[in-house]
Amino acid sequence: MPEYEHTQRGYWHLAMLLLAAVGWALALVVPMPNPFPLFASGLAALFALLGLSFMTLTVRDGGDRLLIRYGPIPLMRGSVRYDQITNAAEDRTNWLDGWGVHWVPGRGTTYNLWGFQCVRLEVGLRTIRIGTDDPEGLLAFLRRRCRMGDAPAATTASDRQGPNSANEENGDWEEKGN
Repeated sequence: MPEYEHTQRGYWHLAMLLLAAVGWALALVVPMPNPFPLFASGLAALFALLGLSFMTLTVRDGGDRLLIRYGPIPLMRGSVRYDQITNAAEDRTNWLDGWGVHWVPGRGTTYNLWGFQCVRLEVGLRTIRIGTDDPEGLLAFLRRRCRMGDAPAATTASDRQGPNSANEENGDWEEKGN
């Protein structure tokens, strides 16, 4: 059993699933010349896949690393080794960071589903922000696990590289990004 596991639920998936339903309705009900019904169905399937991939964001202890996974269809996931985390602090994302998983020059990699609360990790010269509705719990766990003091975080190091894509097996939590 992991020492820490928290799942945050988001709401953007509802818009994606609504778009999927509208696309399928258009493809089935509205008379259109070929290939428009096929295009509408394909677009609807893409929206449904995205909606089902970004319903939740789960952060959990994976033994030697922190695992991050969107779901329930786990298309996007990542992990950070505890021994590489040099600092962690409660932080807030902004509109530039957005939602989803992406890299912003000077701000680092962001994993976010909903809201602006996050925990900022310094991993060498890289910065990783993990959106969560439990920043206190995640930060307390990381400080225990990484043996960090309760001192405030230092200034964020800018992220000079995008996320790594090393794939390491860890069951259903396979690493796709660092």
